[in-house]
This record gives sequence, C-alpha cells and structure tokens, in this order.
Amino acid sequence: MTLQRLTVAALFSAAITFSQAPPAAAPARGGRGIQADPDHPIMKIGTAAPDFALPGIDGKTHKLADYAKAKVLAIVFESNHCPVSQLYESRINALYEDYRNKGVALVVVNPNNPKSVRLNELGYTDLEDSLAEMKIRSAYRKHTWPYLYDGETQAFSTKFGVVATPHIYIFDQERKLRYQGHIDDNQREELVKAKTARIALDALLAGNPVPTPETRAFGCSTKWLSKSTGPGSREEEMQKIQAEPVKLEVASADDIKKLRANKTEKIMVVSFWSTKCKSCMEGFNDLETAYRMYRGRAYNFTTVSTDTAADKAAALAFLQKEYATSPNLQYSGDIASLQAAMDLKWKAGTPFTVVLDVDGKVIYQKEGKLDKLEFRRKVLAAMPDTRNYVGSKAYWNQPRP
Repeated sequence: MTLQRLTVAALFSAAITFSQAPPAAAPARGGRGIQADPDHPIMKIGTAAPDFALPGIDGKTHKLADYAKAKVLAIVFESNHCPVSQLYESRINALYEDYRNKGVALVVVNPNNPKSVRLNELGYTDLEDSLAEMKIRSAYRKHTWPYLYDGETQAFSTKFGVVATPHIYIFDQERKLRYQGHIDDNQREELVKAKTARIALDALLAGNPVPTPETRAFGCSTKWLSKSTGPGSREEEMQKIQAEPVKLEVASADDIKKLRANKTEKIMVVSFWSTKCKSCMEGFNDLETAYRMYRGRAYNFTTVSTDTAADKAAALAFLQKEYATSPNLQYSGDIASLQAAMDLKWKAGTPFTVVLDVDGKVIYQKEGKLDKLEFRRKVLAAMPDTRNYVGSKAYWNQPRP
C-alpha cells in the first residue's frame, strides 16, 4: 500500500486576504492595501468620534466618555486570527506604552465575528476572534492595552468602515478624526521606513495638522457578519468539507515507518486512536479542526486506528461521522510492533499524538488528552514562513513576556 498525501482541493479559496507592503512614501489614500468595502465606506477625516459601549477583556463595558481626559484618542482595529495583526501586536503595545503618559488614550477593538471567519482563514493562529479567546490571547501575550469586542453586532466598526486588521483611527482633542490608515508602512518591522501613526500622534500632541491624514490599511479583510452565509462563507466551507470522501486504509509496519521518517517538505502530525478509547474519540474533533485550519500550509496529518480488522467498519463509521477527510490508516498488529515502527512508546489504549519535523525529528508528543492550544502553538512554531507572512514563525517562537 502506498501512502498518498492529500492535496487541498480547489474547492477552497485563499485562506486570508494577503497583504502587500505599501511603498515607503505613500501619498494620501496611496500605497497598496485593501480597498474599502462599498457596503462599509471609510469614515471621513473630520468626522466626530462615535459613542460606544463595548465589552472588554477586563469584564467591564467601555464607553467613549471613559477616555474624555485624553488629548488624543487612537482606536486600533485588531484581531486574534490575522497573521498581520499578530506581527503588529508588539508595535501596538509600544504605541500604548510610549504615549500613555503623553496624553494619548489607545483602545483596541476586534471587529470580527468568528462565524464570518472560515476555517481555512485560521492557518496562522491558535485562536479565533471570540471575546473569550481574546482574553486567552491577551493573557498569553501579556497585552496591557484595553481590548474590546464589537463582533456581536459590528455596529461600531460599521461606522468606521474598517477595511482590515490592523486599521488605526486617530482623533484630536475635540474628537474629530485626523488620521486613518496603516500603523506604519510595512508589516515586516525591520523594513519600516515611515512610522505613520507615530507621526500623526506627534503632530496632534504638538498642535499641528497631520501631514498625511489618510493611508491605506493592509492586513486581513474585516470579516463582516453579512458574509457569514452564502458563497465563500464558513457555512459553505463546511458543506464542502462534509462532501469530501472519508477513507480508512490498512497500513503495514513499513507504512508506519514511512510516516515516522517523514521524508516530506512538511511537518507531519500522527494521531493514534481507537473506538475502544473514549478519550481518543472525545479529542478527535480538535485534531480534525486543526487539519482544516492548517492544511493549506506545510502541514500533513494522518490518523492511525489501532482497532482490530474486525472493528474496521466501526472505525470507518466514526471517521465518517467526524467528516475525517484527512488520510486515515488502520494498523491491526500488536501494540509492541506499532511502537517499534514509530520508535516511540505510549500506554496502550490511550490517545497518542506526535508532531514530526522534516526527516522525522519529534517536535512534540502527547499521551492522553490533548491540550489543543499547546498543540496548535507547537505546530505554528514549526511551520516555515510563507512569502506573504515573513515573521510568523518567529512570532510563535518568541519567548512569552
């Protein structure tokens, strides 16, 4: 039996709206970035800041009046899932810390609703964009800035016409909009030439007009609720996943050895399970979800059932119920020979997941219940950068604050 790598079908569109770095000296409305959505026009310069009452990760409801004492108000639209947003987290934190004692209030708002984000748009993240997961990200990265959620209705974000995350809007002391666009001119911090948001903040604090009031934001397009159903939606994506074939193929010890060697250009995740193992089945969906998130990148995933040949029908029925479209193998030999083929040991009858780097180096292994966030972060730290998001691997490998 020859193992075949599952290729991603053309059923899926690009995982994320890829950003392009704008030129260093972009004119007003200039540079390359994401165009405004006709249904959500960008707020015009001079517009008064709208009031709001949004829940924050601190458990409080934040309002415009809470920041009335500040000379300048900066509102940054940011998200958990977007790789560009992740690359800007440290810069947002630096803006917050550098200007908080100079009279600037900086507030961060997530405009996205998780229902509007497809699984194949989550290829660079451990978390989605819910308020609960915003709390997890901020605690994990030790963010200090106020982080508010507008994904429930998007009423606040609609008034701004947010085109992407990140997208910054800066208001003067009279709370009139004086700058909107990107934070700086390159998502790769080492290539930044114009720190546009800082220039705008410094000008307003000095009582001067902002030299460039508008630039184009770049990053991941705003996930409007209006896109949560219909063509290109997560709902449609799941329908296509459920239509994919689910197979279970018999594997020999040699096949398992090939998996272990991983002579591919992608990381390999192998999960051993059985229908006789309750905890195996309880954690199975987390692994399939990760496959749907990451399979557009340098990521392979194979499940290996340790059920007997007589139980193959039951194993296949479970896989079909889970819409397990990843490659699925069944090894019906004894556990000792299976462990010898993998050159790894684990307790029989328990779930076991291993992440292999190219050439079979073990990056991560877990016996028993899988911690899905720990697993995802290990995977993200192992996958190589893509052309569009140089720095993503470094983000997931950086020491926690």
